[in-house]
Amino acid sequence: MEKEQLEKITREYQMLQEQLQSLAMQKEQFKEQKAEFAEALEEIEKAKGRIYLAVGGIMVDVDKATATKSVKEKQDSAQMRLGITEKQFDELSKKEQSLRVEITAALKELKE
Repeated sequence: MEKEQLEKITREYQMLQEQLQSLAMQKEQFKEQKAEFAEALEEIEKAKGRIYLAVGGIMVDVDKATATKSVKEKQDSAQMRLGITEKQFDELSKKEQSLRVEITAALKELKE
């Protein structure tokens, strides 16, 4: 393998690592959101009095069913985004692993 080609693959590998790091952070954010929404649903179920929902920059008084529906929709959205992010992460991980093997083989070839 040519040295220039190895450098190109190495740059691609580094970009993949950055993308993987970014996706890992996104995965954590979506997991945290899901946990927050689950906790919010528990609190809504326990609520005896008024329930307020943040809409934009204001708080709106809503009934229990509306609050539950809104939080469940947000929870479902976070779950969907988490699934997409995990799939992207898995695909990039496989590509990263493949490039790592390719780089290792090329480095061995250059040493010989």
